[in-house]
Amino acid sequence: MVVLSQPLVENFSHIRTCKHNTSSGHVYTGIIPVIDLLDPEANTLIIKACQEFGFFKVVNHGVPIETITKLESEAVKFFNLSQIEKDKAGPANPFGYGSKRIGSNGDVGWVEYLLFTTNPELAHQKSITIPGNSLLFWALVNEYINAVRNMGCMVLEKIAEGLRVEPKNLLSRMLRDEKSDSCFRLNHYPPYPELLQALSGRNLIGFGEHTDPQVISVVRSNNTSGLQISLKDETWLSVPPDPFSFFTNVGDSLQVMSNGRFRSVRHRVLANSLKSRVSMIYFGGPPLSEKIAPLSCLMEEQDERILYNEFTWSEYKKSAYKTRLGDNRLSLFEKKNKS
Repeated sequence: MVVLSQPLVENFSHIRTCKHNTSSGHVYTGIIPVIDLLDPEANTLIIKACQEFGFFKVVNHGVPIETITKLESEAVKFFNLSQIEKDKAGPANPFGYGSKRIGSNGDVGWVEYLLFTTNPELAHQKSITIPGNSLLFWALVNEYINAVRNMGCMVLEKIAEGLRVEPKNLLSRMLRDEKSDSCFRLNHYPPYPELLQALSGRNLIGFGEHTDPQVISVVRSNNTSGLQISLKDETWLSVPPDPFSFFTNVGDSLQVMSNGRFRSVRHRVLANSLKSRVSMIYFGGPPLSEKIAPLSCLMEEQDERILYNEFTWSEYKKSAYKTRLGDNRLSLFEKKNKS
């Protein structure tokens, strides 16, 4: 079992909780769309999943299981280190090691993490100290990122085909661009058995509800539950863990480019009282100078109102970083109805 670090126990009162699931039906399971990337109908099924949920599970993804398990093993080794050793990789600003604090605007959670840019040549990436065999760690991180980026690009190309937009790489090119502003995060949600009595029948929030601002996010976790997504009626859907598959989130940027056809899914993570949860997330972002707006080819096909003003990824990123985790960041970029 992963050791519970003492600093995570301090200031427990600042971390949010929510009521346990009840029999009243406020949380559901079992209806997550599953996309087989080898299925000839995958294009159509992905479009439907993006419209209805903004979220889907991916199987036959082509990412070697060995690539996944080796990186998870190294992540567990890191999070099992003493707090003094882990702190050598921080503080997160924004990259590096952090615990409890999520961003710089007061959000906290029952989580510790490592956050990296996907560009290993950037100076602040090289300054992050990983104790132990750092060369092996970075090699496994880069191997994993390359494999998951390729899978994410395959998903985006199937979306382009499903939407009948040209060229096929209209969306995936943003992730493949050498200036792509993507990032990668390793999250660890420690167990909290000694706090069960203090919680008085409530769940501990590991990571509060939010949407991801990028184009897509690709998530994989160990076999511990906790991830939930919000449905259209604002009820929460618990996502059964599957360590051999990936889950894809529609991000804010893709919602804008689809002119609201797709949902940027709100999601959260509840901590587990007895088991630690380790998740690995690739956030596929465009270059900072990329203009984000409803795709003109979609607007030409249908006579519909454009919902969002154009902005660059840099503008949106700066705006998002000034908000709280659960804020509706896109509201500042919505076109206002003219009377």
